[in-house]
Amino acid sequence: MNQAIELSNLEKRYRNFKLDRISFSVPCGFVSGFIGENGAGKTTTLKLILGMALKDGGGIKLFGKPADDVSLKEDIGVLWEAPYYQEDWNAVDLEKSMRPFYKKWSSMVFYQYLDRFGIEPRQKFKSMSRGMKMKLGMAVTLSHDAKLLLLDEPTSGLDPAARDEMLCIFRDYMLQEDRTIFFSTHITNDLEKIADYIVYLSKGKVLYSGIKEELIDRYCMVRGGSGDLPQEKRGQILGLREYPGGFEGMIEIRDTAGFPKGVIMETVSLDDIMVRLGRGDWYD
Repeated sequence: MNQAIELSNLEKRYRNFKLDRISFSVPCGFVSGFIGENGAGKTTTLKLILGMALKDGGGIKLFGKPADDVSLKEDIGVLWEAPYYQEDWNAVDLEKSMRPFYKKWSSMVFYQYLDRFGIEPRQKFKSMSRGMKMKLGMAVTLSHDAKLLLLDEPTSGLDPAARDEMLCIFRDYMLQEDRTIFFSTHITNDLEKIADYIVYLSKGKVLYSGIKEELIDRYCMVRGGSGDLPQEKRGQILGLREYPGGFEGMIEIRDTAGFPKGVIMETVSLDDIMVRLGRGDWYD
């Protein structure tokens, strides 16, 4: 399988944080979600991929080429959580400024997206809502035929309707051949709807990188009443919470044997996994 992104032993050191020799791949032709707690290193990783920060070690490849290959810039679309555009510009001004930087820029596509998103071309950026600013950013990102989208919290702060519309945009983009999306988010419900792969980063380390369903299918939630928790099972339950009436936590499917009747096993969500794995050390 061809890889859109390949990181090998990537390292970045700051005074109070270290991206600790992380390695993972993002396959071409799929949507991959990038998850982790605040401060896990997700934005740092994206900046390193884009050359916006200098790495202290390791390698980065995009489409099999070194990430600093200038020719790759044409094939990458980037959208940050807060688009950085001149406050007094409108969409017309923005299109004029972006057009010279991309050989495959399409003014027709840009204005088609403005029409689809209901963006008034002459409205100033500073007067737009959060949702409209993100849609304008997506219009820019999608107007130069990029093969890889790198998105940092693209649905953060949007209302449910706007988030759903953004996911529809992602689906439409993926209908084209050889397209890849890699996006970070704290809204794991969005990933459950659209992502094929997951990269889970915590405290500067990769905890999981692979197929989303394989991660979800690895665990289940377990709940029982007072006296239903065998002593030998305590060490196997992640994020164990005990209260007067019973207990709850997350456990690997392979460890579910040995509980008494009446204990409830339930499917986990990505939120469950992040909350429970985030409470302690865990390694793949």
